[in-house]
Amino acid sequence: MHPEARRLNDLSEQIIGDAIAVHRALGPGLLEAPYEECLCHELETRGMKFVRQQPLSLVYGRVTLACAYRMDLVVQGSIIVEVKSVVKLDRMHEAQLISYLKISGLRLGLLLNFNVRNLSRDGIVRKVNRFP
Repeated sequence: MHPEARRLNDLSEQIIGDAIAVHRALGPGLLEAPYEECLCHELETRGMKFVRQQPLSLVYGRVTLACAYRMDLVVQGSIIVEVKSVVKLDRMHEAQLISYLKISGLRLGLLLNFNVRNLSRDGIVRKVNRFP
């Protein structure tokens, strides 16, 4: 495995582990904000660097839309993490993450839905940007 791919895999495993710890402590049913806050606390405890609500500009020709989007978290400058608390993830949520990956040029994104009984089985979607 390529060293960068290994680094991203290891980092994503750590993020997912932290998300599972948050989910075990809080359970399903809360709004997104508490899950995001607690996940950030776990990441900080690990010494991971991250940016919350990272603005994402969209460039179209000579026009730049300065704050077209906001990514929930960007961890270690490498992985986008979108936090959800919805009854069911749908295509729109995945399309949002894929769009963020394409626009940002980052390689890996995690979509975490905390409003499920079993996060590791039903609440994690991992997307790879094959065309950064």
